[in-house]
Amino acid sequence: MDPAGSYDNGSFQVMNQVYGFLMNFVPGTGELKTDLAEHCEFSAPTVYTCVLKPNLKFANGNELTSSDVKFSFDRENVINDPNGPQSLLANLAHIATPDPLTVAFTLKLPNDQTFPQVLATNAGPVVDEEVFPPDGLLDDNAIAEAEPFAGPFTMTTHRKNELIGLKANTEYRGLLGEPKTQLVGLKYYANSDNLKLDIANRAIDVAWRSLSPTDIEGLRRNPNLVVHEGPGGELRYIGFNMVTMPGSTPEQKLAVRQAVASSINREALSRDVYKGTYSPAYSVVPESIAGANEAFKDIYGEKPDVAKARQYLERAGLPIPVRLNLQYNPDHYGVSSSEEYAAIKGQLDATGLFDVNLQSTEWVTYTKERVADAYPLYQLGWFPDFPDADNYLTPFFLPDNFVGNHFEDDEITKLITEEATEADPGRRTAMIGRIQDLMASSHISTLPLLTGKQIAVAGKDIDGVLLDKSFKFQFTPLRKVS
Repeated sequence: MDPAGSYDNGSFQVMNQVYGFLMNFVPGTGELKTDLAEHCEFSAPTVYTCVLKPNLKFANGNELTSSDVKFSFDRENVINDPNGPQSLLANLAHIATPDPLTVAFTLKLPNDQTFPQVLATNAGPVVDEEVFPPDGLLDDNAIAEAEPFAGPFTMTTHRKNELIGLKANTEYRGLLGEPKTQLVGLKYYANSDNLKLDIANRAIDVAWRSLSPTDIEGLRRNPNLVVHEGPGGELRYIGFNMVTMPGSTPEQKLAVRQAVASSINREALSRDVYKGTYSPAYSVVPESIAGANEAFKDIYGEKPDVAKARQYLERAGLPIPVRLNLQYNPDHYGVSSSEEYAAIKGQLDATGLFDVNLQSTEWVTYTKERVADAYPLYQLGWFPDFPDADNYLTPFFLPDNFVGNHFEDDEITKLITEEATEADPGRRTAMIGRIQDLMASSHISTLPLLTGKQIAVAGKDIDGVLLDKSFKFQFTPLRKVS
């Protein structure tokens, strides 16, 4: 629960309910607006200034001032935890607090179009400097006991990975308003089978994430339930290690990637594996995000083209079949990963152009070996920090990116830097389109496969399940109706 040491969806789901943010997204529309802040704006090209609402307090009664805000962001960079969100603050130079209500963020690059959204992400929770240490992480139980929460809920119960009890925080004065339900219980499940049983039998009111496509298909037929769908922002990829993948030259390696791109049947993966809960993805930016195009469909086609794939390999002088060592993780990216990657192997092998050696690795080992050049081709997934195309570009394609696959290109770096700081929407959209086109035609460091819808299953008597483009599932609108 310490924001300085948490950069995962499960932790962020809880943090969204209990911590306050300077900026947040309106449930239902996903529109970015001020939360704890009265207003925020660029006061200079490299200075983003926020003024807090007056008389803010944490649930424990401590005052919330600009000093707490500065403390919150500074400690993330000071602690620099390997599991923390500080990479989102890469453009932050320093913070000033000219008075108790004013926070001035000085940025390294001017006109950062993403920074206001970053304030609503994993990097954005405002914590109580009277509770949290400045240079180390605080234990979850100590956090729960101290109630250093400025969000719409505070915590009544905390049993790690089992149960969290929430109650409405009477000190909250932010965008999300007073919760429609004063008490909310958050239960954790070790496997999706028990989650499915409990929602089917109405032992719980809402099931969120981790249900398999088969589970969802079955729950749709339950007359007491509603399956809610929201815009998809999650992407599933094949990642290519630009050094260890097959091919003796950069040209041969690109030909292999182009041939793979010409051989995958995304529609079959969507239909047969994911029962339509994931849709084909034809760009490194998913279709739900402004500025997305379908560059991979334009270049490689909507359906597999084995003749074109063979051409790529033969022109590059590659022996056929090409041996592909493909690695995946069976649990972290969902319970259907094994079926998905067996289908991918089957599709590639069926072309006669590839001989796929498919292997799986448990997550703890996978995360270490993936960035240590152990896997020439591998499964990759992404859930966005905020709903902007840049969040699908900067983490993947700038030097020293999180993918760790040795991709670097001067033109792509220049374009990404420019789009992130371009204030004109039309020009920025054109740059984002150009990046997508180049990644599909000339690079393919990652191959987008599928984009996932947001899915929540709730009882018919539950109102306020709002799944929007922000990808935040807020509890404040939830209520039971007769």
